[in-house]
Amino acid sequence: MAEEWTAFYEPGVPARIEVPREPLDDLLAQAARRFPERVAVVFSVNPALPAGRLTYGRLDELASRFACALQQLGVSPGERVALMLPNSTQYLVGFFGALRAGAVVVNTNPLYVGREIREQWCDADVSTAVILADFIPRLREVQADTPVRRVIVTQIEDLLPPPTRWLVPLAQRRHGGRVRVHPAPAVHALTRLLRRYPPTPQVVAVRPDDIALLQYTGGTTGTPKGAMLSHANLQANVAQVVAWFVSARDGAETFLGALPFFHVYGLTVAMLFAVAKGATLVAIPRPTPVKSVMRTIQRYRCSIFPGVPALYAAIVNHPHAARLDLSSIKACLSGAAALPAAVQERFERLTGGKLVEGYGLSETSPVTHANPIDGVRVPGSIGLPLPSTAARILALDADDELGAGEEGELAVAGPQVMRGYWHREEESRAAFTASGFFRTGDIARRNDDGFFFIVDRKKDLINTGGFKVVPREVEEVLFRHPAVADAVVVGVPDPVRGEAVQAFVVLRPGADPKEREILDYCRLHLAAYKVPRAVEFRNDLPKTPVGKALRRVLAAEARGRGEAVPPAAAARR
Repeated sequence: MAEEWTAFYEPGVPARIEVPREPLDDLLAQAARRFPERVAVVFSVNPALPAGRLTYGRLDELASRFACALQQLGVSPGERVALMLPNSTQYLVGFFGALRAGAVVVNTNPLYVGREIREQWCDADVSTAVILADFIPRLREVQADTPVRRVIVTQIEDLLPPPTRWLVPLAQRRHGGRVRVHPAPAVHALTRLLRRYPPTPQVVAVRPDDIALLQYTGGTTGTPKGAMLSHANLQANVAQVVAWFVSARDGAETFLGALPFFHVYGLTVAMLFAVAKGATLVAIPRPTPVKSVMRTIQRYRCSIFPGVPALYAAIVNHPHAARLDLSSIKACLSGAAALPAAVQERFERLTGGKLVEGYGLSETSPVTHANPIDGVRVPGSIGLPLPSTAARILALDADDELGAGEEGELAVAGPQVMRGYWHREEESRAAFTASGFFRTGDIARRNDDGFFFIVDRKKDLINTGGFKVVPREVEEVLFRHPAVADAVVVGVPDPVRGEAVQAFVVLRPGADPKEREILDYCRLHLAAYKVPRAVEFRNDLPKTPVGKALRRVLAAEARGRGEAVPPAAAARR
C-alpha cells in the first residue's frame, strides 16, 4: 500500500495489522471471556414477537456442546460440515461448533434446489449436513447421490422462547409449510444433541493455514468453485474490518444481521465482526418485508448495519420510512453491488448515520476496500485498500501495472486472500499473477489520491457499435430519476450494433412515467450511444440473496426473445 494513501485513513486506522494466529472459533471464546453476560445474539423471526436471546457465555457453551456432539458422531478433523440454515441462533452454534470440532464449514444457500445441493456437496465431499427441517424435502431428492452420512435437523423455533416457540409452528401449519422429521440412525435433532453432550469437546490442533470455510462462488467464469478460506484468512479480514471501524465500541454496539450468514459478506462483516467486538447481533432470517427490517432497527436500536444497495434503496423508498425512528444507525458498510450516490445521500438524510461503499469477493474473505466512515469519502468509489492490503490496476491482456486514471483489471494481495479453489489447481494458478496478486475479474481505475473505482465486470461491458458502455454509469443516471426505485442495465442482441443497451426498471410506489420520459432523461445525462434503446418496467428484479443484480438472467431473458425491444417495453411507448 502506498504510504501517501494513509493520509486519507481516519485517525487510528493502522497501515498494517497483525494477523491473529488463533483458530477462528477463538473469536467466540474470547468474547465469552470478556463479556460472558452480554447478549450475544437476538434471534427475531418477527419484530412483534418475543425474540430468542443468548449471552456470550451461553452461546460459547452451546458451540462446545455441538462440537462434542460432532466428534462423538464420528466427524474427524478436516471433514466438511455443510450448514444449510437461515440467519438464526442455530447458524452461530453450528458454525462455531463445527470449527471447534476441527471440521471445515461449507456454506450452502438455503434457496438451492436439489441439483445444486448435490453438485456442491459432492464437490466438497460433505459428510455431515446441518439443515433446517423445512429444507429436508429437497435433501431427500438427492441425498442418496451425495456423500452425506449424517444429517442434523433443527426447526426454526428450536431456540426461541415461549410463546414464540409455540406460535411459529402454528403459523407454519396454517400455511402448509410444516415439515416434521423423525430421528433415525443417521438423522439427529440438534436440540437433543445439545442436551445430550457436555461442553467438553476434544481439543483439536488447528494451524492458521488450515481451511476453515469452503465458500462457493461463480468467480469470473460462472462455474461454482469452493474458495478455500483458512482460519488465518478470516481472522485477518475480521481484524482488518475491526481496524477500519475505529468508532465501533467493544461490548456496546448492536449489529443488524440482515445479510445472509451463508454468504461470506454477511458472515464476516455482520456475524464475525459483531462477535469480535462483543456486540449484540440481531439475526433476522429474511430481510423482508422491508417494514419489518425497519421495525427491527427501531426496536433493538441497531447501530451498525452492514447491507446491500437494494436493501438501503428499499428503505429510503418505503412510504413509512420517515415515520419510524432509525436514528440509532451510526455506520453502514454497503457491498455486493454498486451503491448509487442517490441512495447513499437519501439514506444518510433519513437516518443521520454514515453509509459508505466497500468492495470484496468471496475469494478475499471478502473485504479488500472501503471508504472511511468519518474520514475522506469519495462518492462512487469503493474506497481505499484495507490495512495490509495491496491493490494494483493491471492491463487487461498482461500483468503490466497501469497508472492513475487508467482502466484495467483490479488485482489484490493480502492476508485475507484465499489459498485457492478446492480441487481446482489449474484454475487456482490462473487466478493469480506471477507476483501473487489475485485477479478479481473487475475493471477498475485508481485516482491520484489512491481511491479505487469499479468500472464493471469484464464480461458485463456492452459493446455497441464498437463503443464500450459501462452498465453502472447508465444505472447511476437511472437511479437519479425521481420515479426510479431500482434499475439494471444489460446488453442485448442488435442486428446493426452487435449489442444494444437495455434497461430494466422498477418504479417507486405511485410513479407512472412513460418509457419516453425515462429515455429523454437519459439523453440529458448520457452520450447518445449509452442511452438505452428500450426500457422494460418490472415489479422486481432478479437478485442474489445478498442483493446483487442477476444481469445474466435478465440478459438471457432478452436474448431468448431474440429482440432488443421487448414487448412489455414496446407496449408502454
